[in-house]
Amino acid sequence: MLYPINKNRRGKALWLGFLLFILPFSGICQEYTKDLTNAVLWQQRSGEYRALCFQAYNAARFSLNEKIRSPGEKPRCIVVDIDETLLDNSPQSGQSVLKKIGFDLAEWKRWTNLAKADTVPGALSFLKYVAEKNIEVFYISNRDQSELNATIENLNRYGFPNVDRPHLLFREDTSNKQQRRDFVSDRYEITLLIGDNLSDFSTIFYQEGKETDSEVDRHASLFGVNYIILPNPMYGDWEQALYPKKKQLTEEEKAIIRLEKIKGY
Repeated sequence: MLYPINKNRRGKALWLGFLLFILPFSGICQEYTKDLTNAVLWQQRSGEYRALCFQAYNAARFSLNEKIRSPGEKPRCIVVDIDETLLDNSPQSGQSVLKKIGFDLAEWKRWTNLAKADTVPGALSFLKYVAEKNIEVFYISNRDQSELNATIENLNRYGFPNVDRPHLLFREDTSNKQQRRDFVSDRYEITLLIGDNLSDFSTIFYQEGKETDSEVDRHASLFGVNYIILPNPMYGDWEQALYPKKKQLTEEEKAIIRLEKIKGY
């Protein structure tokens, strides 16, 4: 016997079939924002994040005091990164989560142009202490030149020292900071390097042909003494090292690779 087809039932069946088809893909599309959610919340909400920042800057102060006991051959300075070292950009990452998008340079510049990033805990008081010791501060950042004026405004809002064009060395033709560090070290003794990324200290950590973990282990005695590192769970060279080099990947493809890289037991 042939039964008449219920149009409502058929419509529901078609809709269910569509959902079953699209859900796996939509899940992958949102996976990268889920990855970022906990990272942003940890930075914005956890006491542990604040404690680690204070710990880093306490170590910086202790190390600086030890180092300036003996005179140097050249004037002393410290070199600092800006993003996630002095300024907290978690609202920009948070906005990416809310909009379910990956990193977008236009969105990033829209944020930096607002010049309203808050300070990383401990950063301002430490740099003011550095200035009291008559030690100059150089800001080596991979923000590009178009972000310079807004960054100066943002840093000046809080009273960071040496905030002027000669002391802000932004990216021009390369994100590798070594040339800019060398420029500073030609005239100054760099007493401390402070950043949230291993590339803020040296090019060796993500150098092709080298294992980052091994290089970190080999230079373990420098961390907390010459190198002061701040926590940043949201982005950095560590993530780029997960993906095949020189290959353009979508955010969905990156999310799949991240899952493949996780170690279980």
